[in-house]
Amino acid sequence: MLWTRVKREASVTLVTLFAAQCSSPVLMPSNLSPSQFTELLVSDIPLLDVRAPVEFEKGSLPKATNIPLLDDEQRRVIGIDYKQNGHDSAVKLGHQLLSPDARQRLIDRWLDYLAKHDGAVLYCFRGGQRSQISQQWLADAGAAVPRVEGGYKALRSHLLDAIEKVSSNTQLLIAGGKTGSGKTHLINKLPFSVDLEGKANHRGSAFGPRTSPQPSQVDFENALAIDFLKLPLQSLNRVVLEDESHSIGSVHLPRSLYVKMCEAPIAIIEVSLPARVTTIFNDYILRNYQDYVSLDKTNASALFSEFLLTSLNKIQRRLGPELHQEITSVMKDALTAQFNSGDSSGHKDWIELLLRKYYDPMYDYQLAKKHHRIRFRGDSEEFLRWALRINGKGE
Repeated sequence: MLWTRVKREASVTLVTLFAAQCSSPVLMPSNLSPSQFTELLVSDIPLLDVRAPVEFEKGSLPKATNIPLLDDEQRRVIGIDYKQNGHDSAVKLGHQLLSPDARQRLIDRWLDYLAKHDGAVLYCFRGGQRSQISQQWLADAGAAVPRVEGGYKALRSHLLDAIEKVSSNTQLLIAGGKTGSGKTHLINKLPFSVDLEGKANHRGSAFGPRTSPQPSQVDFENALAIDFLKLPLQSLNRVVLEDESHSIGSVHLPRSLYVKMCEAPIAIIEVSLPARVTTIFNDYILRNYQDYVSLDKTNASALFSEFLLTSLNKIQRRLGPELHQEITSVMKDALTAQFNSGDSSGHKDWIELLLRKYYDPMYDYQLAKKHHRIRFRGDSEEFLRWALRINGKGE
């Protein structure tokens, strides 16, 4: 409660602090109201976020760049000084922290960003004093930049509403199939799909982590909602999503969406075991290893080996000691051959073993509980033709 009061009092202090620094008002550009939020977000308009870095890290938008009016420490010390020493002391501290030179450097950074991002819009957390001050300073510098009414908080609310509307009003089709069926590749060929694993930056299994980190939960939800907003939902019969558990790595599907997915009809993509082994080999071995080479060429071999062995260890209890030991041995042999002779094909042996003895039986068990929801079975090309056909005919 104390820190909440300090932050609130700091905002009051900032109003007084900066009001005297703004020149005479100039013509302001029109601001963006909630009725314009969808157009703003689906058009990928650049966004200048003037919140403190700590706020930006908790949640941001895909096209946003953070150039804060006050950094975390400045924001903190102004609030504490106001609480301990009163208004005059906090104003004096504020002038010290944002001297004319510091202010000009900040404005120059904003102007440089705007020069590289035509049509940008700015916002703070609630669309209040920080974005108004930033807008005024930029106007004084000759740059008319619209700001978002209600700020990031209003945009975030708009995006959460978009997810709820999809969960309530949109028919879904779930693309299912055994591990390695290429479901992600297939739904990305459809114009009425959303790639959940792509938004999560994770392939959705024990072996799913990528070399780059996953987004925060808030960032995942924001990006997911924007993808939904970009779809012509009014003219679509169904939106296709891949069959997922509630969690994709460290992020979670919004509950309302997950509940809707658990009730939606399923299309089963049937692919042979050899073809599935090849898909996994290409995605998880060849492409993943190249990602590690791009990340750290010197240590790529060690990092990739650690990734595979650690991923396998995540499911050790489910595999049981004997199967885990067997797959580990085959995997280590494959890694040795890959890095000694350049032959990666040995990975296909442990991939097939893992599919036959672990993933396929588990999938069959889970699918048996969803049998009443199956509307289609067929191979990859048949699925694409069927999905395209039903989306325009209301089947």
